[in-house]
Amino acid sequence: MADIRDRKKDHVDLTLTEGTQYNQSAGFERFHFIHNALPELDFDDISTEAKLLGRTFSFPLFISSMTGGYAEAGAVNAVIAEFCEAENLPFGVGSQRAMLEDESLASTFSVVREKAPSAFICSNIGGSQLIGGLKTNKLSLLINSIKANAVIVHLNPLQELMQPEGDRDFKGILDGIEQLVKDADVPVIVKETGAGISEHAARRLLNIGVEVIDVAGAGGTSWAKVENFRTTNNMPNHRFDEWGIPTVECIQELSKLEWECSFEIIASGGIRSAFDLAKSLCLGAHFSAMAQPVIKSVKNEGYKGLEKLLGEWKQDLKTILLLLGCVSPKDLNPSHLQEISIEN
Repeated sequence: MADIRDRKKDHVDLTLTEGTQYNQSAGFERFHFIHNALPELDFDDISTEAKLLGRTFSFPLFISSMTGGYAEAGAVNAVIAEFCEAENLPFGVGSQRAMLEDESLASTFSVVREKAPSAFICSNIGGSQLIGGLKTNKLSLLINSIKANAVIVHLNPLQELMQPEGDRDFKGILDGIEQLVKDADVPVIVKETGAGISEHAARRLLNIGVEVIDVAGAGGTSWAKVENFRTTNNMPNHRFDEWGIPTVECIQELSKLEWECSFEIIASGGIRSAFDLAKSLCLGAHFSAMAQPVIKSVKNEGYKGLEKLLGEWKQDLKTILLLLGCVSPKDLNPSHLQEISIEN
């Protein structure tokens, strides 16, 4: 059985290759923005600030969970943490399962709080690790190791089933999340890892007190492909490489639930430009998230790569907002989009 640290490193390396991206689209190309020729706005008055869990951030982008649990991850996490501290962006570390099993790995995670003393940082644990409940000392380690502002629970049954050494028992995860919501003194965010969250699954999560759902739909990185392309996987099953609900469909389905209860939707899965981000907010998301482009920028250009990426996205989003007649991201809504027919 492969060491969990080697597996984590394989995951990050493989997500940077084009071969692990979905062939199916996230769905954003189905929509065009409705241009406003009379915006009656000053570009300098446009704001990119947005709120999540009651906190105001400089830009509606959550740096999503991906790294942690192996030696080199500490350096990547440190760069991301320093950047998020400077730019006032929220972010989440990768799965802390390895740390809970081997506390010597805690430094690959704790470095983020050292580099980002005031940033909004989220812990991360897999749903399968919550079956039967998380022991008090493990929950404390999960949160206190990075002084987390929230806990992310990632759901990944598809990835686990494609992983030779992956979990096969998913019975009791919902109960585990419910217990976590009761025990944790910080909000709980639930996300998929790329296959999407349906309206039915979302309703069950909301009924147990989950405050934020990250749809993590199909259209970005296919974690089935990531597992199937690992060199240690001697029995890949590529028939499930394209399994998943497109991100746009997830956002549209979950936004229907807002009349039932108060919660926030994060859009992720194939967010590859400020245009995708803005469309996701128009469709009903409150915030967006991405990981792969961020990791790619850090690997290629370090901190400067992240500055360049965010700078371009901020400029583009401000331009989009003005051309739609909007002062800030909270003004975006479905009336700013027109669905177009895509010919086969």
